[in-house]
Amino acid sequence: MPRTTFPRDRFDEIPAGTGRVGAHRAERPRSRSWLVFLWAALATVVLVIVGIFGVLLASGRISPASDPAPTPTVAETTPAAIDTSYTVVVLNGTAEEGLAGNLRDRIVALGWPGDSVQTGDSDTTDFATTTVYYRAPEDEAAARGLAEAIGGASVAESDFLQPTDDPDTADDEGAEKRLIVVIGLDRAAGQPSS
Repeated sequence: MPRTTFPRDRFDEIPAGTGRVGAHRAERPRSRSWLVFLWAALATVVLVIVGIFGVLLASGRISPASDPAPTPTVAETTPAAIDTSYTVVVLNGTAEEGLAGNLRDRIVALGWPGDSVQTGDSDTTDFATTTVYYRAPEDEAAARGLAEAIGGASVAESDFLQPTDDPDTADDEGAEKRLIVVIGLDRAAGQPSS
């Protein structure tokens, strides 16, 4: 290979064999290799933990903001019981005549004394659903029993039942043991009765 000549520079004037030639390296630091190993081990542990958490999160085994599962609650219902010690008022909440009398006869046939079942007309003639109203929570079982006996009426608590002075039909608080049945449009002609 032919030799080429390069222009002269400052390195051409250095005498040959005077010592080191080439790259100069810094001195090796004393006993710092354990610190590098410690940082590498710590980084490895952190990356492994993040990787495991990421896999569990991606697979759906854990959720980022997991709320505790709601506990299902069981609603207590009062068992139905027919109690003929209650007086019953049957009100016709429709425009159809004779519904209150027919239901009164049915209630008397279930065991209520005839003089403890009264009839009348409601203030409204478009009451939607036949409902048995009771005054206090302890009256709910009797209301449910009457509702089932007359064919699946709704049951609701209401405070419009006022106390009475009659000691024979009153409970311990002086309130009359009374249920009020309001006949609704669901029992009117042309509607299926239950």
